[in-house]
Amino acid sequence: MSTKQPAAGYLPDEKPPFLKLLLFAFQQIIVMFPATVLVALLTGFHVSTTIFASGLATIGFILITGRRIPLFYGSSFSYITAICSITGAQAFAGPVADDKIAAAQFGIVLSGLVSIAAGIIIKQFGQEAIEKVLPPTITGSIAMVIGLSLAGTALSNPTNLPNGVTDATKALALNLSWTICLVTLLVTVLFSVYLKGTWGQIPILLGLLTGYVLALVLGGIYGIAFCDFNKIPETSTLFSIPAIGFALPHFTLPQASWAAVGAIMPIAIATIPESTAHLYQLDIYVNNLAKQKGSDKRYNISDKLGLNLIGDGLGDMISGVVGGPAGTNYGENLSTMAITKNFSTPMLIAAAIITMVISCFTPLTAAVYSIPNAVIGGISIYLFGVIASQGVTIMISKKVDMFDSRNLAIIATVLTIGIGGSFAFSDGMIPMFGVKFPAIATAAIFGILLNLVLNIGKEKPAAEE
Repeated sequence: MSTKQPAAGYLPDEKPPFLKLLLFAFQQIIVMFPATVLVALLTGFHVSTTIFASGLATIGFILITGRRIPLFYGSSFSYITAICSITGAQAFAGPVADDKIAAAQFGIVLSGLVSIAAGIIIKQFGQEAIEKVLPPTITGSIAMVIGLSLAGTALSNPTNLPNGVTDATKALALNLSWTICLVTLLVTVLFSVYLKGTWGQIPILLGLLTGYVLALVLGGIYGIAFCDFNKIPETSTLFSIPAIGFALPHFTLPQASWAAVGAIMPIAIATIPESTAHLYQLDIYVNNLAKQKGSDKRYNISDKLGLNLIGDGLGDMISGVVGGPAGTNYGENLSTMAITKNFSTPMLIAAAIITMVISCFTPLTAAVYSIPNAVIGGISIYLFGVIASQGVTIMISKKVDMFDSRNLAIIATVLTIGIGGSFAFSDGMIPMFGVKFPAIATAAIFGILLNLVLNIGKEKPAAEE
């Protein structure tokens, strides 16, 4: 009789061998890099500083949570409009003046207090209190909104053609770009489904390398620079060694600005459902892997929601102090962990350290920058879809009654407001009553309020065995 082999993968308290650790860590960096850099480019922050802040905040998050919650911290899209209202940044126009960044930093640092306060309240009053406010109908729906609202970004990536493409070569370049995108997507899916062992744990990295090589080959044949090696980010004037390409990130310190506090601090409320959804997803996938590996150990990750929010708030404060945007734990990295079944906390610490190193070495940063938009698009189609599907997983695992009219009302409105607002308006801001509201934040807050109203006077169901 054949015995079933335990599932491959690493639980949060397990450490892969050194070489595997580096491979897994680099894969995590690849998936967080595009979104983190994009936030910096849109808000007028320094790219190298934003990358450094992401790694430093991740280490702070992991340490404050006792190395029990394997999540990666990155810059959040939710804050872009609020930060731009302070910095006055124009998209892709380069970094703004230091005093504008410093003013926004003050709001970012204080926004961390919102998540910390929420975490302390949960630790004080228990998990049940937050589940009344953020039931699976909301956290699951928000996870779906986040993933689906990014779908447009994933599909637009292949249409962002490299520099040097003329009107005469535009049609050819676009066809080649879509070819690279689709090949990257398909091979990444095939790698994740059919490869086993170590290879099966790095499908994102393998898919990216395949797409990158294809882009080099097609670019060489047709004379189109899909892989642009000239995208070297700005260097610091504080300390640099040009001979080896070393340059410290451009650090700035916060300066008091109550206008920044008023604009940025309230957005932190909207990231709480997002962070909560990620934690519930993580709990499901980690314990499922433990079961597949034959372990009797239960990883009570969902019970650490208060600690998770405190870590999120600390991450905002760390990022804000050194000159990075506000953020939260990243769905892209969580999706990668779910696909590869690799939840090792030491691996994420290594990824955070390597991220900080990359931010100081311009050749390494330029190498990551050279990844074609088409390749990023192919990987993003997969990752963003996984984020959305994890929202469905939350509701299934929590046994949400889809025949309950209350649940249907909450889910329907959150999805429509969040996704509709993201796609109907170019900046993802819903214009209402003379004010613009962020679509995802509006969906989350509306869902929370609707849930509280609909459950007034509702009897608590009897406990099940």
